[in-house]
Amino acid sequence: MRKDHEGHARSGDAHGGHRTMAARWAAFRTSPFLPATVVTVVAAVAAGLFAGSYTYNMANPTPHRIPTAVVGPLHTKAATAFVEGMEKRLDTSLELRPFATGAAARHGVEEQEVFAILTVLPGRVDLAVASAAGASVAQVLTEAAPAAAGSAGVPLRISDVKPLQKGDPRGLALFYISIAAVVVGFVGATQLSVHASTLKPAERIGCIAVYSLLGGFSIAAAVDWWLGAIRFPFAESWLILAFTMFTSGMVFTMFSTLMGRWALIPTWGLMVLLGNPSSGGAVSWPLLPSLLGHIGRWLPPGASINAQHTAVYFGDAQHAFPFAVLAGWALVSTAVFPIRHRRRPGGRERPSARAALPPEGTGRGRDAGAV
Repeated sequence: MRKDHEGHARSGDAHGGHRTMAARWAAFRTSPFLPATVVTVVAAVAAGLFAGSYTYNMANPTPHRIPTAVVGPLHTKAATAFVEGMEKRLDTSLELRPFATGAAARHGVEEQEVFAILTVLPGRVDLAVASAAGASVAQVLTEAAPAAAGSAGVPLRISDVKPLQKGDPRGLALFYISIAAVVVGFVGATQLSVHASTLKPAERIGCIAVYSLLGGFSIAAAVDWWLGAIRFPFAESWLILAFTMFTSGMVFTMFSTLMGRWALIPTWGLMVLLGNPSSGGAVSWPLLPSLLGHIGRWLPPGASINAQHTAVYFGDAQHAFPFAVLAGWALVSTAVFPIRHRRRPGGRERPSARAALPPEGTGRGRDAGAV
């Protein structure tokens, strides 16, 4: 009997322990400590991913393919030795594209089809880089070329046919203004969701559009008029920045309707962890890992830098592709937001029937009692 009593006691203790643990877990789930724990873990992981993504893409850029125009006979001994020396030092293959004349090759640079021009002349070679097409590409080419020419015994002349503006010697200003437009774009949307959550869908979209126009103007004016770092084609650059801010804000708003309070996680991952390092702004496309270089062009940060870069340095050769990318993200996000909002209604609510009733014991209550 004593053994049975002890067994029942231990069984009761075990069940009691399980009930205690379940009660503690239930209390934890309904407490603010659960989201606080999730935020703590996410912040710690995001910090490592943030540093890792930028370091992976920017710390040691490696050429994968560099489209290069060639003018003149490439089969000569001097030209062949120079190209082989360049490829050995760059640890990659130059993507050589023949052009009939120097003018045609310059047009290829303007269209951003090639990043440099190799002109083969009797007794020497000329290498013309285009810093405005990609400062990092121009840097690796000019660093490798003298050694390649020396080992091949070929006289070399280096020039820059498309230099950067004086206020932006490293070619990073456009990258920075794009980051500003992207981050402020979705941060503004997060603040609307917190402080103006009762806005209806059309009202919220309108607010995002207004702060995007004002923010784009502010960025362009600060960089151009105030600092004088970049001379913009002002109206075009302003609208590109505004378009970027609006797209970024709507992407967050879309995720907000899909994921609620955790919407900042996919927005940050898409725009900052993946989009900015692969945008081609700090490191040009040919130096990025191949997959990221292709993905980056289809994301809003890459599209923004692509459009802005062409507007500033290659204004006569603007392409529709980056605007189509921004428009696609903006249209999808703007369409998803009101659709999901109708399924999960919010915004300003009409007074409920209960709220419309007068307090108990007043007019209508007395009439009801009398009846």
